[in-house]
Amino acid sequence: MFRGKFIQTLSALFGVAFLLAGCREQETEKPNIILIIADDLGYADTGPYGQTKTETPNIDRLATNGLRFTRHYAGSPVCAPSRCVLLTGMHTGHSQVRGNDEWAERGNVWSYRAMIADSTLEGQRPLADTTVTIASILKKNGYVTGAVGKWGLGAPHTAGSPNSQGFDFFYGYNCQRIAHTYYPTHLWRNGQRVWLRNDTVAPHTGFDPGADPMDPASYDKFNLTDYAPDLMFREILSFIDSSAGKPFFLYWATPIPHLALQAPAEWVDRYHGKFGDEESYTGSDGYFPVRYPHATYAAMISYLDDQIGMLVSRLKELGVYEKTLILFTSDNGPAWSAGTDPEWFASAYPFRGAQGFGKGSLNEGGIRVPLIAAWPGVTEPGSVTQHISAFQDFLPTLCEIAGAEMPVVTDGISFLPVLRGGHQKQHEYLYWEFPEYGGQQAVLIGNYKALRKEMHKGNEVFELYDLENDPVETTDISAEHPEIMEQVREIIRKEHRVSHNPRWRYGQLGE
Repeated sequence: MFRGKFIQTLSALFGVAFLLAGCREQETEKPNIILIIADDLGYADTGPYGQTKTETPNIDRLATNGLRFTRHYAGSPVCAPSRCVLLTGMHTGHSQVRGNDEWAERGNVWSYRAMIADSTLEGQRPLADTTVTIASILKKNGYVTGAVGKWGLGAPHTAGSPNSQGFDFFYGYNCQRIAHTYYPTHLWRNGQRVWLRNDTVAPHTGFDPGADPMDPASYDKFNLTDYAPDLMFREILSFIDSSAGKPFFLYWATPIPHLALQAPAEWVDRYHGKFGDEESYTGSDGYFPVRYPHATYAAMISYLDDQIGMLVSRLKELGVYEKTLILFTSDNGPAWSAGTDPEWFASAYPFRGAQGFGKGSLNEGGIRVPLIAAWPGVTEPGSVTQHISAFQDFLPTLCEIAGAEMPVVTDGISFLPVLRGGHQKQHEYLYWEFPEYGGQQAVLIGNYKALRKEMHKGNEVFELYDLENDPVETTDISAEHPEIMEQVREIIRKEHRVSHNPRWRYGQLGE
């Protein structure tokens, strides 16, 4: 009898131990991470942030099922430096890439045909081979890593290419200039070109002589066979399928809705029917002419939204949705040229998105961007946070989620606690510098934002705005707060380091 009870007790103890071990394994299981970064998508270009003209039901659903950030900031107001901040965790006072540098000393880098003939003319000035990225960290910690979309951080055959920066797999545009068309002659799969069924129609090509801007047939040559976002999404599904059973990190850097305005006809027709007739964009400001610019811009965003819906469906089919974190954001504020119309769409609302305030500007419209985090069982459905976060926070956040030690110093703070609904450490301040568009600097301290522009013209004066009472940055209150302005100057002395690239230096700072 005693022996029987002993065996029963021992069996029970083993059972408890097994269950506890299973719980520990479940608790420490690494979640899949999908980071979606749209290109030039304004703060209010989607439904969760107030958009009414463009339909985004799947992005809406992400917000309904997850957490929406209202005070999230891009790393920079243009593409490459913003993505550098995101992937390396260093703000633009410290980062390697602080502007869009096309590495022009190589030759005729702006010639589409020259780049097709010589791949060494593609791409941007590369990240160093010693760079530590989110992908390289996660890869060392058991993740399969993939990047699909637009890169812009290192030309082919250099240390800055995606496969040299921690990504097991890459498919898409290496070069930002070639990404000015959605019907390129080629994309890249890892280190090899993949030729597409598209004619050589260079970005910024205009109408044929004598073409009628009111005739839809005049635009046929700009809409070819292989639409790059279609091909890239197929590769996304393939990457996820092949990674099932392993933790994966997908960096989906869609080029949508960056110019040029090009979208599948069925989506354009849908919005043409909704918006009615409109004035054509004839190509006078670069990129491609487009018959229905409003309809096409909305079509591009809804097309992306539809892909996000299909992505979620595939995750559910594979049984991995419940253990996947999806993050959705944008690299900077909305474009304002070549047929885009951020004022008509209220793309940056409640901020300004027009020229001088949207893309290319350190005003709120240029750097305040959406961030939605949907993580089943972790993020509270339908929740909203006013936590101030920025692109440099992604690296420490994803490291903490993956249980990885950070091998580098970072300017970011993990926002994992806010994803879990817990206590969150705050930034004392945020800092930006942007050497293009006249030269700009900005410092955010709570609700106060100091901003100066036209630095290359010798401007030394900061303006100060109270974003709580003046979100559109119209009233300079710097004279009323000398103590804040002194704090701003001290932050700049601390956070600005001279760039290794002469293009990104400031003469007025003695550089």
